[in-house]
This record gives sequence, C-alpha cells and structure tokens, in this order.
Amino acid sequence: MTTPEPLPYGTPGTPRLAVRGEAHLEVEPEIARLGITISARGTDRHKALDDLTRRNNHVIDLLKSHGDAVEKIETSTITITPQLNDKGRHERIRAYRGHVHLAATLGDFTVLGELTTRLADLELTRLDGPWWDLRNDSPAHREARRRAVHDAVQRAREYAEALGSRLVALVELADTEAEHAGPMGPVPRPAAGAMRSAGYGGGAPATLDLEPQRQTVYAQVNARLTMTPPVL
Repeated sequence: MTTPEPLPYGTPGTPRLAVRGEAHLEVEPEIARLGITISARGTDRHKALDDLTRRNNHVIDLLKSHGDAVEKIETSTITITPQLNDKGRHERIRAYRGHVHLAATLGDFTVLGELTTRLADLELTRLDGPWWDLRNDSPAHREARRRAVHDAVQRAREYAEALGSRLVALVELADTEAEHAGPMGPVPRPAAGAMRSAGYGGGAPATLDLEPQRQTVYAQVNARLTMTPPVL
C-alpha cells in the first residue's frame, strides 16, 4: 500500500513551511555599450548620402582599429529625409538630412576613455553612453541565484528550529519570475550622457576619465519545505 502524498497545505503530522530567499550582489560591469548617431545634411541628395557614407565608414574604421576591445558593432537604422520648404504655394525640397545609428559593445575598458573622446570629436556625430552592463551568462547571475537558495533554506531552518522542529524535505523551489510569469518591462538603465560634435578646430581634446558603474544583481526564490511536527 502506497503512502498518500501530503496535502499541498500540509498536515499536523507533516507541517509545510513556505519561505522566500533573496540575494543582492554588487559587482563590477563586464561590458560597456555606446550609441553613436552620425548625421549629414545637404541640398543635394547624393551629396548628403555621400557625406553620410563617408562619416559612417570613418566611425566604423575607428571602432575596428581598437581590435578585440570592441566586441560588437551593429547598425540599427539608416534614414534619409527630405526637408520641405515651409514657405510658398508648392512643395519644394530645400535639403536632405541623413542619420545612421550605430551601437558598439566594448569588453575592454582601458580604451573606452580614448575612444569616446575621439568619437565625440568627429564631425556631426552624437555619442550616447556608456551604459554599463553584465553579460547574459555572467557568473554573477549564477552566484546570486545560489545565494538566494541558501538564504531560503537558512530561513526555513531558523523557523523550524524556533518551533523545535527540523526540516525534512524540499517540496518546491520556484524562481519568482517563473512563478509570476508575465510580460517584462524594459530593463532600467542609467541615463545616457550625450556628446555632440560639429567638428573641432583645435588640437585633440583630452581623454575622458570614465569610472565604471557597479552593477546590482538580484535573485529571489520561493521555497516550500516539510518539517517534523513542532514541539508546542
């Protein structure tokens, strides 16, 4: 004859304990992301496009010149927009404006200050960032989850000991994101610092001194365990 499974809410002979485990870690960032917007404007469409292409190629060459320090270069959007003359009875194009948006990911912060300075000094170039982050497979995420599980078990043990009981078995362990599944909002990021350049007539500007922003890693689990009957 098989022993019946304990009820989900427990029984006097098999009390059930539900706890939450949490962990917060502060770690150094592993990557930095830069947003680069290159612009061009002219009365002739082909000339504006040529200028945009030339500046885009120059930025990409500058990024690639830093070798493996720049891990990824991505082009997100390209736009060429005619600008109409606001005056007059007929629609006339007075200029063309073009933009290219690039994203660069760096894993070596030793070149970041020099690279951001050179990018910000380029003609008609906007620089946003850096945004500090961890890699998706960062060991910090795994360590936070491990600590959250240990915290849950330690809390459960303390509750059981307060009742003169001891833990018997783990019934369920759930990541809170899995337990409350739903659409996730955007991950909050630090506000971007924007630097714009329309060309610089003097010598090369001084290299920026950038301090990486420490990242907070958070993990939370819900655990349900059974324990021996308490001594009341």
